[in-house]
Amino acid sequence: MTDAYKKRRMYIFLLVLVICSGAAFQGWRTLLNNFAVEVAGLDGLSMGVVQSVREVPGFLALLAIYMILIISEHRLAALSVVVLGLGVALTGLMPSLGGLVFTTLLMSFGFHYYETMNQSLTLQYFDRTEAPVVMARLRSITALTNISVGAGIYFLAKGLGYTEMFALLGGLAVAAGLWGLTRDPSRADLPPQLKKMTFRSRYWLYYALTFLSGARRQIFTVFAVFLLVTKFGYTIQQVTILFVCNNVINYFANPIIGRSINKFGERPVLTVEYAALAVIFLGYAFTESPLLAAGLYILDNIVFNFAIAIKTFYQKIADPQDIASGMAVGFTINHIAAVVVPVTGGLIWMADYRLVFLVAVGLSLASLALAQLVTKHIRERG
Repeated sequence: MTDAYKKRRMYIFLLVLVICSGAAFQGWRTLLNNFAVEVAGLDGLSMGVVQSVREVPGFLALLAIYMILIISEHRLAALSVVVLGLGVALTGLMPSLGGLVFTTLLMSFGFHYYETMNQSLTLQYFDRTEAPVVMARLRSITALTNISVGAGIYFLAKGLGYTEMFALLGGLAVAAGLWGLTRDPSRADLPPQLKKMTFRSRYWLYYALTFLSGARRQIFTVFAVFLLVTKFGYTIQQVTILFVCNNVINYFANPIIGRSINKFGERPVLTVEYAALAVIFLGYAFTESPLLAAGLYILDNIVFNFAIAIKTFYQKIADPQDIASGMAVGFTINHIAAVVVPVTGGLIWMADYRLVFLVAVGLSLASLALAQLVTKHIRERG
């Protein structure tokens, strides 16, 4: 069995899980804000509570490293997709704050544990040149999946209710996860992974960039679409159209981002990301134009994909046996702030929504400063 064939088996395994988990998660994201406002009657503070709960499993992603003591990484990835699908499928049946907290928690455990394993397997099975390209390609496939989901929701929303749409999307993920449990794309010739938590001082820059990314990402994830719905009155169809436009662009942009990391390196890519984000969040804070706000959201999503460079930066400075542990630790660090930011942001939102986005400007500038140290760390530790 050739090395290329072994890599292809893992790529196909990840591809199927990426498509189906991405369809369920994107459908959940597309429907959630309108479902919460129109059916469950949630306000900004309640949405902050739901989104904070969503990040608790991310904070607990460090436990994944202990779970692979009893189950292989690829099977944990497949099982996580099953759990994700169940959470999405049940969402439409529980239109209340308590119901959304429960289903969001279930969905999120599946999503975060799957993402931890997905990134770990990608960095283990593909080398430094291949990894950014594979990560970018999978994100492009996710974007294409999201386009299909958006188009499907746009038409299905005219004839189906929220309950049926959540069930359909969640069921797809459950089926893919069950398929994944019957596959074995693993290989025994890779460095064995440490099955314990490893915090190393020499990875501090990776930890810092990951922490700031988590806090900033939450402001974007929780409050950007909420701004469009509450301030500018976007309907579910309009939000869906916006998601589709965003994903069409991302489908073509992601491979360019992957190649750019190989061509220019992590520091220039991260510099562009953080400088652009500072401008984007300023726009969110002060725009009065619904079209400009939508444009900022699309640009925000494109720039968000530059964060691949944080993962490939870690791959270059990490010991091979630290990859799985590093991804689990990274997810936990990423979500330390993420557990707090949605509720805190919801409280700030009640006073003045602009302040939420101005905080994100500050986080972007802090990341921009730290990104200038990336190349030096790769030379010293890579």
